[in-house]
Amino acid sequence: MPTNAPLNRKLRMGLIGGGQGAFIGRVHATAAVLDNRAALVAGALSSDPARSKASAADYDIPTERAYGSYKEMAEVEAKRADKVDFVSVATPNHTHYEIAKTFVEAGYNVICDKPLTFDLEQAEELLKVVEKSGVVFAVTHNYTGYPLVRQAREMVLNGDLGEINAVRSNYIQGWLRTRLESSDQKQAKWRTDPKQSGIAGCFGDIGTHAYNLGRFITGLLPSEISCSLKVFEEGRALDDYGVALVRFENGALATVTASQISHGRENDLFIEVDGTKGAIEWHQEEPNKLLVRKNGEPHKLYTRNGGPYLGAAHGASVRLPSGHPEAFFEAFANVYNTAYDAMVKRANGEKFETTNTVYPNIYDGVEGMLFITKCVESSKANGGWIPFRHPKSRK
Repeated sequence: MPTNAPLNRKLRMGLIGGGQGAFIGRVHATAAVLDNRAALVAGALSSDPARSKASAADYDIPTERAYGSYKEMAEVEAKRADKVDFVSVATPNHTHYEIAKTFVEAGYNVICDKPLTFDLEQAEELLKVVEKSGVVFAVTHNYTGYPLVRQAREMVLNGDLGEINAVRSNYIQGWLRTRLESSDQKQAKWRTDPKQSGIAGCFGDIGTHAYNLGRFITGLLPSEISCSLKVFEEGRALDDYGVALVRFENGALATVTASQISHGRENDLFIEVDGTKGAIEWHQEEPNKLLVRKNGEPHKLYTRNGGPYLGAAHGASVRLPSGHPEAFFEAFANVYNTAYDAMVKRANGEKFETTNTVYPNIYDGVEGMLFITKCVESSKANGGWIPFRHPKSRK
């Protein structure tokens, strides 16, 4: 089949951020082209014009499409017959809104890193712009792209676990056990700076992933939240540890724990879901295994691409035979792939789903910002319960 039929060409990608010393920009660039459906052709790779253009060679971006700023990129690309189809925003939180808004208003599709914006007000404004524009807008809650996470969601929605009673979602790291930001380490410096990261540190950075994972798998809608955030490293401006308790509309409870100060923990995102008929457990550091438990039965270990017992959502997310591990880049690419399907439809003048998408979308991004806002609000009220539900939240 031709690439991106009936479009019959690769989608043209522009990258914002990802310059020298960056982490997530390179991940975006790698994942975006993994399935040969897109090509990175333009970029504004740094807020520093000289560094931006100097970084272009690292991505094989032609000199004439290496821009000194995202505004220059949006203006010049609009005049090209072969302008980019979408841009990926891989920059610190405080820049997301203006960048995404600029390209959405210009009619470009956008794939944006999380959290969506600097604050909830910006997220709400961006939502209005996206709804008015009709573009494809994805948010890279990339852990939803793992095949066995999608399998878990399908099992829950099919009723295999019965009614969901409890969710325990945790994201535990240890890299900020010391004041790494004091040594001018780039990743630590902006993530711990309220002017760049926003009102939350650890909970905004990785707590949002843990919360989103539970929402994605269960489809349960929240009603109330209680949270306690803490700074353990003296002198740090934003939280480096936190715990939230969420009440869902069906009566289920969820806990969300996030830490960046736990010794020896690397990127330990894991989740457990308890239902009336069974329970599941999945670990991001062992992503090709899903543990399924039922009282009175032997524990079952589902493996990625392990057999016909796995569902269609899982099957659409794998590339390799069983026993050949797939992980972070592939999961990231799965978010891109499902967004590409919508982009191709839009380019071909076809209708496409914007709300109940497989990929995380603008509505998930707004709910993530609401989660951060309510967690900080509750923590300031000594963990008091507060309402937690966005009117446009989706299952």
